[in-house]
Amino acid sequence: MQEGVEGAVLNEGGPWGGSGGGGEEESRRPWRPKPGKGGSTAGPSALDALIRRGRARFGGGGPGNFEVDGIWRWAVLAAVLLWVAFTSAHVIGPQQRGVVTRLGKYVGTLQPGLGFSFPAPLDIVTKVDVDNIHVIDIDTGADGSSGQNLMLTGDENIINLAYSVRWNIRDPEYYLFELQDPDGTIKEAAESAMREAIARVTLNDAIGQGRSLIESRVAQRAQELLDTYRAGVVIQGVAIKQADPPQEVNDAFKEVSAAQQTAQSYLNQARAYATQVTARAEGESTAFDKVYDQYRLAPEVTRRRMYYETMEKVLAKTNKTIVGPRNVVPYLPAPAAPAARAQEEGR
Repeated sequence: MQEGVEGAVLNEGGPWGGSGGGGEEESRRPWRPKPGKGGSTAGPSALDALIRRGRARFGGGGPGNFEVDGIWRWAVLAAVLLWVAFTSAHVIGPQQRGVVTRLGKYVGTLQPGLGFSFPAPLDIVTKVDVDNIHVIDIDTGADGSSGQNLMLTGDENIINLAYSVRWNIRDPEYYLFELQDPDGTIKEAAESAMREAIARVTLNDAIGQGRSLIESRVAQRAQELLDTYRAGVVIQGVAIKQADPPQEVNDAFKEVSAAQQTAQSYLNQARAYATQVTARAEGESTAFDKVYDQYRLAPEVTRRRMYYETMEKVLAKTNKTIVGPRNVVPYLPAPAAPAARAQEEGR
């Protein structure tokens, strides 16, 4: 019994019997070998054919094929090393910060210089420019169709404002991850602060000399709002570019402003004339006090001198006619000198 089992295991014909059998067993073999030239029916097994096909697909097993496999292995290794080197070392500029996220979670910020992290895609480094000044222009209302940004002042007047907001990034990690739309949030915060500031001043203050105060208030209030949102930005300043009444009443308002400016001009001229008259009166009163002091010391002399001075002032600007009595020669030539008389006689 044991001998029969060993023969079956070592039989080269496969599990369906040897090659020498025939008949019914031969017809049940699934891979039936074809007879060769020598009449033998023995051939390669399915395992041998599978091994030969694998060697042919992967380059075979010769020495030349082994060298090609080695080159490909070194090339793949070099590519992996280059990938690790280029995605692990990061050069951060002086005006930049590198925000590091590991599998989508914030883990740190790289400062200017050469920084390192785990290779991608494990760590992703996003460079953010923190020195660049961004400008947002706000010159239309919420609808954006009318071309006006109308606000209500403290004295219940309507004003059309156009202004700009300057800001830069302070905390890049907050700027990237805390707000979904940083620009939109900054614009809404600035507009809210501007409406609050305009509601506390009059129309004349908003149009005239109060602009600088309004700009400082808006910048401070907008910064407070953005800090509560953890926006990670700094408001550098707010500049009002236009402050006019609505377009429907702009012409009438310009006429009123022109009339007010004319009235103010007349008031300024009247104040200047009053100042001149007051100064002249004060000077005359001072001079009179000095004359009075002299009059107290010598009344007669002072009185006569005042009379002469007054007559000089009066007669200096009038035409004068002198009437003399009859038979009076107004001009008598003086007698000639002796030397001149002798000279005339000698002639």
